[in-house]
Amino acid sequence: MLSNVQAAGTMRDDLELIARERVYFGHQSVGANVLDGLKELSTAAGVELRIAEAAHAADMKAPGIGHVFVAENGAPLQKLSSFRGALGEGSAADLALVKFCYVDIDASTDPRALFDAYRSTIDDLRLKNPRTTFVHVTLPLTTVQSGPKAWVKRLLGRAPYGTIENVKREQYNALLRRAYAGREPIFDLARVESIAADGAQATVTWDGAVVPAMAPAYTDDGGHLNHAGRVRAAQELVAVLAAARRPLQKLEDSATRVRLSR
Repeated sequence: MLSNVQAAGTMRDDLELIARERVYFGHQSVGANVLDGLKELSTAAGVELRIAEAAHAADMKAPGIGHVFVAENGAPLQKLSSFRGALGEGSAADLALVKFCYVDIDASTDPRALFDAYRSTIDDLRLKNPRTTFVHVTLPLTTVQSGPKAWVKRLLGRAPYGTIENVKREQYNALLRRAYAGREPIFDLARVESIAADGAQATVTWDGAVVPAMAPAYTDDGGHLNHAGRVRAAQELVAVLAAARRPLQKLEDSATRVRLSR
């Protein structure tokens, strides 16, 4: 296990690497929470990380994180279309990612159909943006209704709020992990949100399925990230982005050394 000093050094190194790259991020409110966490991390590490809104990836004129609020919550297919237009073709982005919100999933959502639409969109964008590495993001979670009302609902065979929705989110996330794990970078936001600081995982059980739920310590309203949640999520995002970019940076540095030696 890394000491606090080693962990701080690793985080600083990762932030410095990211600060030299162009990252394009499509999101809504939970994404804004994560960006707030990134600002806190970079300030604490003493690393200048540029974070600015950019309606289109082409608007990014300097390294850092350009982000766009993709329209709109509750309409995930529209978000994909919005991100497609914002990233465009022949983008200079080194890394790109789009994140759905927990409100994009309800009890009627078909996780397979949504994932197929996501994969088709990314496949198309990859062809149009060959220099860009795409980072895949799992659906964020919510806490699950508890207390007497939730107990009565279960007694009546009804699902407390957040139960079926988290089951659907996990079904989508399982498809995403199966498609990309070990092949392409994944920012597993759902995993981060479900595992508390003590290592315990929050779960919910429904109809024989046990799936992750948001750890209550990471949220004040059941869905958005509080200070502890946004910092934890930002730490994971930094690690994923840096790991995705570091092998490519080594290749580029090697190519530069070869050119200079000629």
